Amino acid sequence: MRRPEKEYGTSRLAHQLRRARTAITLRKKTSAAIAAALVDLLCLAARPFALVHMQAIAVLDQVSGQPVPRIVGDFVAEPITVEDLNFTAESGPIRARIYLPTDKPNAPALIILHGVHHLGIDEPRLEAFAAAMASSGLRVLTPELPDIKDYRVGQASIRTIGESTRWFARRTGGPVGVIGASFSGGLALLAAADPLYHPSFKFVLAVGSPGSMGRVLQYYSTSQDVRPNGTVEILPAHEYGPLVVEYESLEDFVAPPDIAPIRDVLRAHLYEDRPAEVAATARLTPAQRAEALQLMDANSPTTRAELAASEANHADEMAGLSPDSKLRSLTTPVYLLHGEADNIIPSAETLWMASELQSETLQAMLVSPIISHLDVSAQPSLADRWRLIHFFALVLHAAEKPSAKP
Repeated sequence: MRRPEKEYGTSRLAHQLRRARTAITLRKKTSAAIAAALVDLLCLAARPFALVHMQAIAVLDQVSGQPVPRIVGDFVAEPITVEDLNFTAESGPIRARIYLPTDKPNAPALIILHGVHHLGIDEPRLEAFAAAMASSGLRVLTPELPDIKDYRVGQASIRTIGESTRWFARRTGGPVGVIGASFSGGLALLAAADPLYHPSFKFVLAVGSPGSMGRVLQYYSTSQDVRPNGTVEILPAHEYGPLVVEYESLEDFVAPPDIAPIRDVLRAHLYEDRPAEVAATARLTPAQRAEALQLMDANSPTTRAELAASEANHADEMAGLSPDSKLRSLTTPVYLLHGEADNIIPSAETLWMASELQSETLQAMLVSPIISHLDVSAQPSLADRWRLIHFFALVLHAAEKPSAKP
């Protein structure tokens, strides 16, 4: 099914142009000012690496809901078409959506994976990001991960990611870059480490992703964000993370007769469907209602103790869903991005992964105050915005350049 054609735009700058940056006086801390400086540099250097910084500006402006400066859009906007499709993998049919630059049928390929959200590939932030990346001249595939869509993090999603990447690599004629959001980013690293799927990966960008699922679950029960250098930051966990754990392993928290009715309440709460949550809560007994309220209080001592017990029950399973054991031997290029104050998956996870990856594998790492978990702030400082622009420019450059893999 073909969707109406839309226009988007994106951009980025070159490592070789950093010296020229000091000669530019930025009068305003705005997107337009940065864009004008990049255009000046583009005129001076006329190199593709400058163009990707402009593309990065447009991507970030679009996903943060800001207007793309016209001076940027005029240089990098590509009309795109969006199509829904189903393709058959070894494990069965996979629903997906593809975003295509209409004037570049052989554009480089990129996969973007959705996070834990009931809308899956229909989630508006994912759609905006995929469209923005496609408008920079990339063929973008967004495969649906049924388990992740249903708030379950498991081995099946690793296989779906691997099979989707292999299918798209065969269709486009070479390895493809993969961007994974939240828990999907960690699973993408595991798929890239699997010899069966490894040749199909050009790189992995993990955004707000866990290195160790066990460490993340410990954070939910303690609010202690433990870093590789031994320091500990106290950061109260957002309810979303613990609720996902409770929803998936509800048998660890309530008696068997209470599982179905309480899961209905948790599902509606996670879906942000207030009428459904009220209706499901009304069907509970007084005891069940008390249990549900207790579970939704992620910071209560009782809930934290239950989360810790659940983590212990699933330690082996969580180890199999954690990329940390594979990182030292991973040869697929990796980019890591995290929000500094992320309280769903704490930013220490990116620091841990950066410390475990080989230097030749880790291409770039950024912990940014501009990002929360997956959302981008509309009012960053100029310096922080520039760092994020440059990071995305590196990713766009990696996506667009020919792969060295056979």
